[in-house]
Amino acid sequence: MAFRNRASYLLAGVVALVTLGFGTAQAAEKFNLSPDTSNRVRAEKDEAAIKAIAPNFKFVEPGKFTVAVNAWDPPIATYASDAATVVGADPDLAQLLADSFGLELNLVSVAWADWPLGVTSGKYDAVISNVTVTEERKEKFDFSTYRKDVLGFYVKSDSKITEIKEPKDVAGLKVITGAGTNQEKIILEWDRQNVAAGLKPIEVQYYDDRAAADLALQSGRADVEFNPNATQAYSSSIKGHTKLVGIVSGGWPLTAEIAVTTKKGAGLADAVTVALNDLIKNGKYGEVLTHWSLNAEAVDEAKTNPPGLPKSGS
Repeated sequence: MAFRNRASYLLAGVVALVTLGFGTAQAAEKFNLSPDTSNRVRAEKDEAAIKAIAPNFKFVEPGKFTVAVNAWDPPIATYASDAATVVGADPDLAQLLADSFGLELNLVSVAWADWPLGVTSGKYDAVISNVTVTEERKEKFDFSTYRKDVLGFYVKSDSKITEIKEPKDVAGLKVITGAGTNQEKIILEWDRQNVAAGLKPIEVQYYDDRAAADLALQSGRADVEFNPNATQAYSSSIKGHTKLVGIVSGGWPLTAEIAVTTKKGAGLADAVTVALNDLIKNGKYGEVLTHWSLNAEAVDEAKTNPPGLPKSGS
């Protein structure tokens, strides 16, 4: 569906909203952020997945599955209590895939902005870091889907803002979001619609540091944060300083999914998809999502390069 059609849906207020209780239920569990990874869910070698690897594909390091991950926030990925070990749902999934390929996991922590070049240049075999499938990204990368893309609006716990469900609800607000992300595209499109309708523009704020974003929200320098729901639900549950006021499908309102991302045409994507589907069938995938309270974002089937979100302006 074209971008202009998505915009008309949004103007009509047809946004995929979920009940406001969804987020807090996801983060009800206070996770163990110990650097001890010996309790990670593990998988057996998957011969079908190994056979699906293209004959000419070479792993970055022989015997290892090198995966880039951005340790930005729990429960997706974060630093453990030793401030060095990366833990979370995405690292656990990376471990399952490494096991499936009969390889040792080599997990590399990278900044969000650095993973695209790292994958295309062959520095990493894959990135597993909450990457949404888009048609623009599909020009350079292959995708194997593994989670639904769900985004949340969170405000300070005593904020007078009680609900955000359509563009006009954010008019004139100071909104924190992630640069170069799907949620940034959504909020900028909502702002474009508001300005066209004669409403006040929003002020978009970007923070690389989690603490700085939290401080901006708590101090009143920002009114709302719009980012992946899972991480914000976790923070809200642990700290109690924020509240959920709206959830939007990352597909605005098309279906959007998070995927393991590999270099375009490298020959690994189909094998990752086979491994993911076998992990879904044998329950290992579900164990990881249950451990990190992400069951609401589970997919029934992994897919290689499904339709992604259309390019901006198309």
